[in-house]
Amino acid sequence: MFNRKINREAYLGDPFDTATNVLLGAYLCRRLDDGEVLAGKITELEVYIGAEDKACHAYLNKKTKRNAAMFEIGGTAYVFFVYGMYNQFNVVIGGAGTANAVLIRSLEPVCGIERMKIFRKCDNLYNLTTGPGKLCQALNIDRSLNGADLSGETIWLSPGSGNCSYNAVPRVGIDYAEEYKDKPWRFYEKGSRFISKK
Repeated sequence: MFNRKINREAYLGDPFDTATNVLLGAYLCRRLDDGEVLAGKITELEVYIGAEDKACHAYLNKKTKRNAAMFEIGGTAYVFFVYGMYNQFNVVIGGAGTANAVLIRSLEPVCGIERMKIFRKCDNLYNLTTGPGKLCQALNIDRSLNGADLSGETIWLSPGSGNCSYNAVPRVGIDYAEEYKDKPWRFYEKGSRFISKK
């Protein structure tokens, strides 16, 4: 079911269109070293725009060692570490150098759930992948995957059915971003129980 991969071209367009029409409802897939595939449907995400967004790690297109993966071509993974304990997974969108990214905030677990529970030390299905740090723990995603090609065999996105109905609301945890903190750039699937915060 998850062998199909989103084409590279789909990651090169407008980040908002890509987030809502390509990524939301698609499946984030992770193949472990033993070959088992873990997967979850993307139910919530946030858009970050490098050139102008005061909440973005690459604000004003400033490139650093930490955010260098954001400047790669669309379809690259950007994984960063926060609070000294959590990894967060992003999909780079657009042409090389544009530094736009979509943070994946929540998944609905669909494949490899028992393994996810072991990684998370959590048996509650609705708490398993409902947060950017939680889903990285559940799918064993860490900084070793920073810069990974999302059309590869280790981590990739598989197309969803399309036409995902969603709400657009402000992003989470960016009170420092001045006028950008209220931009409705967080999108989540209507009616889903697998959301980090409504």
